[in-house]
Amino acid sequence: MKGAASGCSGGAARRRPIHTVEGVHASRHHPDALSDVGVMSVYSSVGDLSTELFPTDRPVTSKAVEIARLDDAISRHVRAGDSLHLMVGHTRWSALARETIRQWWGRDPEFTLVMLSLSSLGALFFRGGLVRKVITGYSGDTFPNFTPNPIFQRAYKDGSVEVEHWSFLAFAQRLEAAARHLPAIVTSSIAASSMQTNDAYASVDSPFGRVGLLAPLQPDVALLHAAVADRDGNVAIHPPLLEGVWGALAAKRGCVVSVERIVDSLKPWSHLVQLPGHRVLALVEAPLGAHPGGLYAGNLPVDGYGEDYEFWVEARAATRSENYDEWIREWILEVETQDQWLLKVGPERVTALLAKAAPDSWKTDEADFGVDTQSAPNAWERAAVMGARALAARVVATQADAVLAGAGVANLTAWLGVRLASEMGVDTALTAEIGLWGYEPVPADPFVLNHRNFPTATMLSDATMVLGGLVGGAGTRTIGCLGGAQVDRYGNINSTSLLDTGGPFLVGSGGGNDVGSVAFENIVIALLTPQRFVADCAYITTPGRGVRTLVTDLATFEKLSDDGVLTLTAVASGEGTVGQRASAALSACGWEAPVAADLGELEPVSIADVLPLRTWDPRGWFLRER
Repeated sequence: MKGAASGCSGGAARRRPIHTVEGVHASRHHPDALSDVGVMSVYSSVGDLSTELFPTDRPVTSKAVEIARLDDAISRHVRAGDSLHLMVGHTRWSALARETIRQWWGRDPEFTLVMLSLSSLGALFFRGGLVRKVITGYSGDTFPNFTPNPIFQRAYKDGSVEVEHWSFLAFAQRLEAAARHLPAIVTSSIAASSMQTNDAYASVDSPFGRVGLLAPLQPDVALLHAAVADRDGNVAIHPPLLEGVWGALAAKRGCVVSVERIVDSLKPWSHLVQLPGHRVLALVEAPLGAHPGGLYAGNLPVDGYGEDYEFWVEARAATRSENYDEWIREWILEVETQDQWLLKVGPERVTALLAKAAPDSWKTDEADFGVDTQSAPNAWERAAVMGARALAARVVATQADAVLAGAGVANLTAWLGVRLASEMGVDTALTAEIGLWGYEPVPADPFVLNHRNFPTATMLSDATMVLGGLVGGAGTRTIGCLGGAQVDRYGNINSTSLLDTGGPFLVGSGGGNDVGSVAFENIVIALLTPQRFVADCAYITTPGRGVRTLVTDLATFEKLSDDGVLTLTAVASGEGTVGQRASAALSACGWEAPVAADLGELEPVSIADVLPLRTWDPRGWFLRER
């Protein structure tokens, strides 16, 4: 497609009026004061009312950071050939990313895209010919499920885009090394996986034993969206932070930041300031600037908003459509300002997203979608329930401190397993790689990144704390609950690629490698099919050394011998004899699995057993058989 995005000339940035609220820190303690703002705070630059709410006559001091329009900020600070870092936290997209695509569409800037999780919208960089290389931890869709994306698959297969795969923690640690000006940083991830062949990883002998080292990763410029900043460019972001702000601190030239609002002072929220102003090249006020992602504001002086799941689903569908270029023109190339974007999204949708930020907004979703109380359990539901039972038993047996919930069905399995363990008298913390610790999942939404889960957490932090400090920490016993597209006899997991065997690219590691590498033990949840279960994985995303149990819809396998091969230990209840069901399970394996002498039979799964799962996932985004 021949894009006609309008580039912007250089020169001094044109200043736009900045809307601020006098004494805004006090308004957070007076709900009536906020009621006048409401939705209009998001439309702060649209319509006459905004100038009344946000006075524009404040002088800009000599200390003030460059405050720019969206187009000027990108045209002045993003250059051809850049290593471009798009920060991914609980906000996973930004108006800055959209404007970068619009300006550079079809111009072959040869970017190296440094982005933890690409998602369906990351495909826009590929379609527009903007990238030559990607450094990432996940190349796939997120909504309505974690699935491969054809845009990434084609580009990686034909070599038009070079890709460097990392785990989430290793990705963040490389940025941290650059920010700290270190020659390398020690990691417990990557070893024994296929990623250990990356040039930026080395396993070396040291006076303190053998260690894994990661080379620093320093982008040229970083782009990020945050909640609020002051006029000196100090930026406040509410956790959870996932990769953190290491990329912004590491960037050679600095970072371009968009925020919901610019205020006079951040002193009341100094504990949430994550980025000092001297690292900020330009500051853009862009209400709803994380859309279609959400923004968790906590007690910061802006309105938060939820993820626009419907938009994400539309974006995913567009990448598979013959009308993808039309969709891009409508939603990216022809939308020149954030004001236009807000008007295009529409006030009704914006109002709904603002309402979704309320911690109890799940009640609306629950009422809208209901729960299926009639259908018999399907294969994914059976696997999840049996996996939850196995997980609960291990929590009780090991007195585990925490359970880390993976993605998709593994996530729901972890939620149910923790609940069952609690019913058995052992309470354990649910944790997630984004930076959640001790959270309680709310109904009607199966995504671990659901912002309504955040207020339920005991601690909000980032991946460095959760994956690097707690999951494998010396004083913490954590059980990981993982999924995988391919699992072999040793419990190795492949969620990255089948290209070497003539198959497709999958998605990548995410935090799977990090959890599998250091957790006390791991349980894997999957459907038992010949395609999934092979003798040896074509690519090892997560080494199987920490995998103790494999639970499927047909049977359970465990490691019982020193050779580390998974043994069939129990079969699911069902038609036929135990022996017949064991034979069916073994025939679906790509290896000659040994059978335990005391082969067991698992308890049947009833509708009552799966109701909690359906309460979390009423739309069947994860549980539906595909």
